Amino acid sequence: MASAFTHSFVALTGGKIAFAERMPVGFWITGIVCALLPDIDVIGFYLGIHYRDTFGHRGFTHSLLFAALVSLLAMLVVFRKEPRFTRTWWSLTAYFFLVSASHGVLDAMTSGGTGIAFFSPFVKTRYFLPWRPLVVSPIGVYGFFSRWGWRVIRSELLWIWLPMISLLAAATLRRRMHQSSRS
Repeated sequence: MASAFTHSFVALTGGKIAFAERMPVGFWITGIVCALLPDIDVIGFYLGIHYRDTFGHRGFTHSLLFAALVSLLAMLVVFRKEPRFTRTWWSLTAYFFLVSASHGVLDAMTSGGTGIAFFSPFVKTRYFLPWRPLVVSPIGVYGFFSRWGWRVIRSELLWIWLPMISLLAAATLRRRMHQSSRS
């Protein structure tokens, strides 16, 4: 899996890219929760759920269906006052879906594990992306503060953080150019 730092970073920079206006704190917290929530499946290790089971690690909670359910739940709970099916409602729902789904995509870019069950529960096959530059992150805090953890951070900085920062800079520049052309 990618690290919790990187999943959160993708949610934050994705939100800044997608929404030019100032967003409430609840938006940012919800985005981070959506990005991290798929790893709730690690609880299964303590409950005797096997890694390759439907509800095992990188199973259902890393699926596109789960991302859709999480995004709808976010809208029903956190943004319940947002008028349904308006442009803003759809934009927020899409953002929360993409942030949740990005978790599986990032994990499918790692060097370890058994792949991601993107289409669970309908298809049990687990997938990796053909390009896997990320060093798989250790599960748990202890393993992260080691040589392995440092290798994870370096690979994520290079392959995720720098491209996301570049996209954010390009989006910010584009917005400023658009605003100055309107003046």
